[in-house]
Amino acid sequence: MRIGYDAKRIFHNTTGLGNYGRDLVRIMASFFPENEYVLYNPYQAKTQRFEPKENMRIKYPSGIYSMFPSLWRSKGIIKDLKKDRIELYHGLSGELPWGISRTGIPSVVTVHDVIFMRFPEWYKSIDRSIYKKKFLRAVNEANKIVAISKQTRDDIVEFSNINPEKVEVIYQGCHPIFKSDIPVDYQFQVQEKYALPVEFALYVGTIEPRKNAFTIVKAMKDLPYHLVLAGKETDYARQIRAYIKSHGMSDRIRFLGNLDLNELAAMYRLAKVFIYPSIYEGFGIPIIESLYSGTPVITNAKGVFPEAAGPGGIYLENVFDENEMREKIRFAMENDLTDYVRKGREFVKKFDDENIARQWMEVYKSLKKDKIESV
Repeated sequence: MRIGYDAKRIFHNTTGLGNYGRDLVRIMASFFPENEYVLYNPYQAKTQRFEPKENMRIKYPSGIYSMFPSLWRSKGIIKDLKKDRIELYHGLSGELPWGISRTGIPSVVTVHDVIFMRFPEWYKSIDRSIYKKKFLRAVNEANKIVAISKQTRDDIVEFSNINPEKVEVIYQGCHPIFKSDIPVDYQFQVQEKYALPVEFALYVGTIEPRKNAFTIVKAMKDLPYHLVLAGKETDYARQIRAYIKSHGMSDRIRFLGNLDLNELAAMYRLAKVFIYPSIYEGFGIPIIESLYSGTPVITNAKGVFPEAAGPGGIYLENVFDENEMREKIRFAMENDLTDYVRKGREFVKKFDDENIARQWMEVYKSLKKDKIESV
């Protein structure tokens, strides 16, 4: 089968949607090497983020579209899909090109979340409008919609009035490094490099209001433990820094910015507990990264988070409650969490590459079969 992918995020995004695309294409090409995977990239990447395998081919816009890559990605790509005899097209990030439903090429779109509709106040008006139009067009044009969680599936149905039978749930996995053995010597090097204590709590993610890291810091005020905040900083982070300084917590709370993958994998293993009190997510990849690493998770009891953490989670009924957060952190730091580690590692097997690849191939084959039967 010759499968085409919208590869913009694969080559140009460092996290999030980029990781999703890279991981999905990688595992499909590994478990089903007999297929050809064509990656439609609107322009050359300045940084090498993905190394294609032998059964992959990168396709760029040509002619006038090389000057208008966004237009090519949203419309002009249709001619290339036909010319390349693509048998199925996969929009990896909630988008499909205009008119693909009229080409006879089956299409599937992955929808990661509809936060812009669930919490419109978090977005600028113009951004909400653009995201909404792309979302509604994609889910209506697609032959199949895949949500990355049950919560996202329910949101898709609620905000689009799409037939629920058109929407399937396939969870996403994470980079293989989080499933690999990280040498103890390397972990020690990372610990020394960042002058980390023997025990600390860890937060990973953009430091923004939706992720709610401020509540962790406030809960830490009356606790003796150390906290590492790893992720891109926003204005919200400046508020947190001011709070830390005014309460004399600078010696216990560290900002480390974006770590490289090797350092991040080591950091998960060094931490006693991972804290992820996000208000809302489409899924929550850092949770399964932590569980694969053998580190228990404190997270939100509501929304998608129990789908990601399962019985390995330590749950917060109210992620804004500093007292509840404080007690959960105290429990995690002062007790043996071996049972949580065991449950987490058992539960996270459902996100293994082989399981995800198999589910996706079933979707691809069903769409190809539907096309054959309709001819």
